[in-house]
Amino acid sequence: MYTAALRRAAKESVSGLPRAFWWLWTSTLVNRLGAFVATYTALYLTLERGHSASYAGLVAALHGLGGVVSSLGAGVMADRLGRRPTLLIAQTSTAASVALLGFMEHPVAIAAVAGLVGMTSNASRPAVQAMMADIVRPEDRVRAFSLNYWAINLGFAISSAGAGLVAEYSYLAGFLGEAALTLVCAVVVFVKLPESRPERITTAGKAEPGTSLGSVLRDGRYMGVVGLSFLLALIFMQSSVALPVAMGMDGWSPSDYGFVIALNGVLIVALQIPVTRLIEHRDPRRLLVVSALLAGYGFGLTAFAGSLGVYALTVVVWTLAEIVNSPTQMGLVVRLSPVHGRGRYQGVHTLSWSAAALIAPLMAGYVIDHWGAAWLWASCAVIGTVAALGYWLLMRGLPDGPGTTGERAPSAVPVRPAAPAPAGHAPTDSAPPTALAPPTEHVGARPSGGAGGGAGTGTGAGGHTSTRSGGDADEGKDMGKETGGMTAAAAGEAGA
Repeated sequence: MYTAALRRAAKESVSGLPRAFWWLWTSTLVNRLGAFVATYTALYLTLERGHSASYAGLVAALHGLGGVVSSLGAGVMADRLGRRPTLLIAQTSTAASVALLGFMEHPVAIAAVAGLVGMTSNASRPAVQAMMADIVRPEDRVRAFSLNYWAINLGFAISSAGAGLVAEYSYLAGFLGEAALTLVCAVVVFVKLPESRPERITTAGKAEPGTSLGSVLRDGRYMGVVGLSFLLALIFMQSSVALPVAMGMDGWSPSDYGFVIALNGVLIVALQIPVTRLIEHRDPRRLLVVSALLAGYGFGLTAFAGSLGVYALTVVVWTLAEIVNSPTQMGLVVRLSPVHGRGRYQGVHTLSWSAAALIAPLMAGYVIDHWGAAWLWASCAVIGTVAALGYWLLMRGLPDGPGTTGERAPSAVPVRPAAPAPAGHAPTDSAPPTALAPPTEHVGARPSGGAGGGAGTGTGAGGHTSTRSGGDADEGKDMGKETGGMTAAAAGEAGA
């Protein structure tokens, strides 16, 4: 009976999603299976090349800076050029820059190419998130984002173990292997994924007005979401920035840290899908408040950790926060996005995680050096409380949207044009049943009186570089796993 129930639950978790989503999901998984650079660059620079931990940290910062630079530009590209061209440009450029990094020897050249890798790998995130929002029905988006995040973590768990074996043989093989798998992602996109960007509706000779970056930045509610995302990213990044350093200062070995942090990936792979089944139709306001508190106080509990068991307990607490927050935040973000501005909105949200990848190591190092790790963990608890209060205030008066209460909503944007059927005949297009005509209004449009014209963000899936913390980082969390990897690895190396 238990096996049958489990089989039924698994089927319900994956059913009803369009074919294009699964190809995008496959591209994400393959991408994460090849994640090598972010995980082992710090070790490569310090052990293989003989550079200092400070230099490794500088390279990590430049990698993060590249992500900051590309976030907004990639969002604009996704809206103007389309999701598919942006993905192809980002993935082929990433493959080329990663391969090039493996051959660099001069410190300046390594640093410059690392920044280029950060720029190109980060550019795919807004397009991936916008395409997923385009092709998945509103009521299925939380589940879809959860499945994509699950693929990120599954790929990360496998690639981390595989990358260690590859590094013992040849670091260059790791760089070239990641470049090859990234090219495979580009091939999947080119062969299997049609353009999903919604067509603009023309009424009385006038095209629907577009969305500029300025209108995104003027959207008060949305920018509030971005700010809260930044606060949570600062917290989640500490799992790979401050935690290994603090454990090293307390006398724990790198293998002890590896055991503790491995719980995060194991729990996400085991619990992400069943937990999402429980929360996907619940009030996102409460879920975001609870997840912020769990994140803040989960890391705050680290101040009292005196054994590996207590460290493991803290990881369990903040991992639950991650599992709840990632799909819920993604659903909120897309729900607040205007259809024709999704790329720009996703780009600005990606910026919040890229900025956290830069600031989190600086914050952690300064606080630990001047006041000690206990003050850093207390700061995490305070930041989590502030974020929870922010979600509670920001989302008051936010109306229920598609997918929050389970009602049917307008279908997703089609992923390929469908020819009109002859009169008297039913359409024969084999596209998924959700691929209907483009909506004529914004899905989840903002209520009147709100700042701006709608908002949206996305924490990343299918991003490229990744190690522990996020992101999520897509992607740390969704995006943290994706943006914060090199920074985290450098910080961990510095504290070893």
